[in-house]
Amino acid sequence: MSSLLYDTPGPRARRRNLVISVVFLALLALLAWWVWGVLSDKGQLDGAKWSPFFTDSQAWTTYLLPGLGNTLKAAALSMVIALPLGAVLGIARLSDHGWVRIPAGVVVEFFRAIPVLLMMVFANQYYADYTYLSSDSRPLYAVVTGLVLYNASVLAEVVRAGILALPKGQTEAAQAIGLRKGQTMGSILLPQAVTTMLPAIVSQLVVIVKDTALGGAMMNFAELLSARKTLAANYANVIPSFVIVAVVFILLNLLLTSFASWLEARLRRSKRSTGAVLGAGTVDQLDVPRETPDRASGLDKVT
Repeated sequence: MSSLLYDTPGPRARRRNLVISVVFLALLALLAWWVWGVLSDKGQLDGAKWSPFFTDSQAWTTYLLPGLGNTLKAAALSMVIALPLGAVLGIARLSDHGWVRIPAGVVVEFFRAIPVLLMMVFANQYYADYTYLSSDSRPLYAVVTGLVLYNASVLAEVVRAGILALPKGQTEAAQAIGLRKGQTMGSILLPQAVTTMLPAIVSQLVVIVKDTALGGAMMNFAELLSARKTLAANYANVIPSFVIVAVVFILLNLLLTSFASWLEARLRRSKRSTGAVLGAGTVDQLDVPRETPDRASGLDKVT
């Protein structure tokens, strides 16, 4: 079916696309065959290297599950803190007051420009020099601090862009019925912008889950990838351990994105089904300033 942006391919284009697809699949099969051969020659496909993940529960209970628990803990803490902080910074950047808007912009641009690993290292050194945190808990605090500072700054831009993407008529209509700016933001703009922002927010949450591995690379944080290193040293299965950890990360992020897709679809259905409008009772609950009798009579005289 042709449209304004797409033309249905003709017979020659279909043949060309078929040839390209066949060639691509053939090259992909050759690459897979080559990788399989290299792994087989290196002994990485031997059953002895894969069996610990299916027959030895100690590989999971001693190494992978504790590492997965630390990964989830750091990611969950970072999400819980970064989401509201990013929302506050994003809304602050839209403020009409310069003393609110400018500092918020400086904070966002500053932390967004620094690599998250560098912030983790600085936070770890700060906690080591100026706090009484134990050496066991310090890496977790450093990882969460770095993730929060960076991702809250990115989420602030997501929130700001989502609100600015709404039609200006939404704000003008809220002002027309007398809503204050805070009421307009909380009752009109943010609820509508959430659906628009959700894909970008989920993408950033996936980044948070993956970036927990940086703590294990630099600060001996016992997350999933760091636990894999210890497991591979004990079982001599470097490639299989990488594959298993990669599958675990894929499943985690797949669950996160699936939940977000379900939530987005639910929000869209609820918006289509409600069709609610502001009534007198709603206006009273929002504490909208009413016209005084004197002012109303004055308006009548003018009209």
